[in-house]
Amino acid sequence: MYFLLSQLSLMDLMHVSITIPKMATNYLSGKKSISFVSCAIQHFLYLSVGGAECLLLALMSYDRYVAICHPLRYTVLMNRQLAVRMAVLSWLGASMNSLIHTMILMHLPFCGSRKIHHFYCEFPAVVELVCGDITVYETTAYISTVTVLLFPILLVSTSYAFILCSVIQMRSAGSKRNAFATCSSHLTVVFLWYGASIFSYMRPRAQRTPLQDKVGSVFYSIITPTLNPLIYTLRNKDVAKALRKVLRKGIIIQ
Repeated sequence: MYFLLSQLSLMDLMHVSITIPKMATNYLSGKKSISFVSCAIQHFLYLSVGGAECLLLALMSYDRYVAICHPLRYTVLMNRQLAVRMAVLSWLGASMNSLIHTMILMHLPFCGSRKIHHFYCEFPAVVELVCGDITVYETTAYISTVTVLLFPILLVSTSYAFILCSVIQMRSAGSKRNAFATCSSHLTVVFLWYGASIFSYMRPRAQRTPLQDKVGSVFYSIITPTLNPLIYTLRNKDVAKALRKVLRKGIIIQ
């Protein structure tokens, strides 16, 4: 569990690092420009990290399923090798998906205004600048959404359906509370991340506005990655206990 959480923390840190420094530089300098190559790199990186987080959260739901439904076999079913494979699958799968997206999008013809109505190179804002046929790209985006977003949501829903059935069968109220406490942090992050992603990428183009796209992007690219460590820290007894020890040592030293 902690290894998977470390990967989630790394993804959140990278997600913020991809967009915030360039946005802050443009704001402070007043230039508000980005080169074509830098835009392509930023597009590839944010899609890679975002897709990896979608896949990792889905795989983490299996970890919660094993912890609740098969607690005595947890160390056998969720061994270190499987956790490493989950992380590698998340990173590689998302990177391949992002590479295909970026190559197709950046080879489309751009003409007219080169003004991106966004604070970073998010693909819906960049697609608006394309003046050619985007049928191939739209097909690729549809397949990508099903693979990286809808399939993980289905996996999370299935895992928690089994968890709910297992919790209902528990007779002890304490066991039920422990089960919900085990899953609460992950469920909170899942709702925040997938909710913002669905709002940003699964609405019809006719119903989208630049302001709504910016608000959705701020939520899942800045707010959610910032909240994730707090959510897991505040809900995790081991982390809270370790934090209290550090604070107690600091007070004693002072």
